[in-house]
Amino acid sequence: MESPNPPSPPAQDKRGLPLWVAPALCGLIVAIFYFVVQGFGNAGTHTPAAWLQSTWNSENDFEHGFMVPIIMVGLIAWQWKNLKNLAQGAKGMGIGMAAAILGMAFFVIAHRCGQPRLAIGGLPMILWGASLYLWGWPVSRVLFFPLFFLWIGIPVPQFQQATTHLQVLSTHMAQWGSSLFGIETIVRGTQIFSAHGTWEPLEINEGCGGIRSLMALIMISSVWAYLAKVSLWKKAILLLSAFPLAILGNMMRLTSIFVISEFGDPKFAANTWHDWSGLVIFYPISLFLLLLVHSALEQGLPWKRPRKRQVRRVVGESEPKASTVSVP
Repeated sequence: MESPNPPSPPAQDKRGLPLWVAPALCGLIVAIFYFVVQGFGNAGTHTPAAWLQSTWNSENDFEHGFMVPIIMVGLIAWQWKNLKNLAQGAKGMGIGMAAAILGMAFFVIAHRCGQPRLAIGGLPMILWGASLYLWGWPVSRVLFFPLFFLWIGIPVPQFQQATTHLQVLSTHMAQWGSSLFGIETIVRGTQIFSAHGTWEPLEINEGCGGIRSLMALIMISSVWAYLAKVSLWKKAILLLSAFPLAILGNMMRLTSIFVISEFGDPKFAANTWHDWSGLVIFYPISLFLLLLVHSALEQGLPWKRPRKRQVRRVVGESEPKASTVSVP
């Protein structure tokens, strides 16, 4: 006796293969080139993935890099059910192959010139182009931000040297913040001295200048803007707000160090509090300010979005007047 609802056969592509075969094969090829093929780094003995992992350190002010692949995978997993629904019956687009070939060209040039940044920069192009070729625009549109989010984790050469102005700005803002608490200081370049010699001079180096905090906040604000259910121009404001908010949050963090040095323990302020003030002061304040920006754009808290009122227009017809008919 046949069952009333026989199991449906697994979904197949045009060649009769299961749908998972093509992306699995592409993923295997990409993994070999990025995790096995060497020839990158100073000694030419690193794979692209190993080189990228070695650059996520405090010397490059890219310690946030370890969070980038985790966030990428998390965003894709968050959209996984939606991606599966969009992939069913989707038609691929041949132009996706052009994007994938461009990413491959980046890898070849990087291997020839010893520039691993180009190889990492081409990886999102390969993955996104493959998704466009296999499943078309609906799927690739959803994957665009999670895949190209990897670019945030690529360290830019000579980036620290370009942040000198940020160090000077942070130094003067910290001096201004300290004056609000009655602390008299003297600024010489990127060093701040106590006017009364209460504590040893403190120097605002590259990391303390805010570049490390700025890059981390850009990473957070970009994900925040991506998840926010607002229009595109509001997403752009949320992303760009990371720059002033990072400067303001870093000023408050530095000010707290000088306040503790003046009225408390200078050694504790210069060591323990300096290391922990980012988690205690910078991130809570910066995220709170980012929430305020989002709330201002939404005209209320994001999780309490005002419901749009639907106004119904009821058009009433007046009763027809009774016509008078004269009977001869």
